[in-house]
Amino acid sequence: MNKEQEQIRKKSPIQIKNKKASFEYFFIEEFTAGIVLTGTEIKSIRLGKASLVDTYCTIINGELWVKGMSVSPYFYGSYNNHELKRDRKLLLTKREISRLASATKQTGYTIVPLLVFIDPKGRAKMDIALCKGKKEFDKRQTLKEKEDRREMDRAMKSFKH
Repeated sequence: MNKEQEQIRKKSPIQIKNKKASFEYFFIEEFTAGIVLTGTEIKSIRLGKASLVDTYCTIINGELWVKGMSVSPYFYGSYNNHELKRDRKLLLTKREISRLASATKQTGYTIVPLLVFIDPKGRAKMDIALCKGKKEFDKRQTLKEKEDRREMDRAMKSFKH
C-alpha cells in the first residue's frame, strides 16, 4: 500500500475495522476491493452502521464474496430495506482473484476483511488480506509486544514530566 492510498483511508470519515484480525492472523498480502451494495446498504455504511465481526471472504465460481458482514437496516428505508447479514460481492481483477484462489487452496491460509471505508468519490471500499492463522504461542507473543509498547509509552510520558 503506497502513501497516497494510506492518506485516502485516513481522510475517510467512515472507518469500520476488524479489530481481531491482526491478533488472529499474520497478513501476507493486502488488497483493496469495491463492494456491490444496494441503496440502503451504502446509506447505512455512510452512517457507520456496519460491523466486520466474524466476517470472512470466499471465492465462489471465480467471484469473491464477503460472508457474515453485518450492515444495520437503514432507519428511513421502509419496505426497500436490506437484510442485516447477506453475502456481498467484492470487486477485484481476475488476476487478483486467481492469485487469492490458488493461495487459499494451501492449508492455513484464508481471506479476511480488515477495513471498510468510503473513498473520495463516495464509494464503499474494503481492504482485505490474504492471511495465515496464528498459533497460540504467536498470540501470546503479540500480547507481550503490545504490553511492552504500553510500558515504554508510560515510561516516556513520566520521563517528559
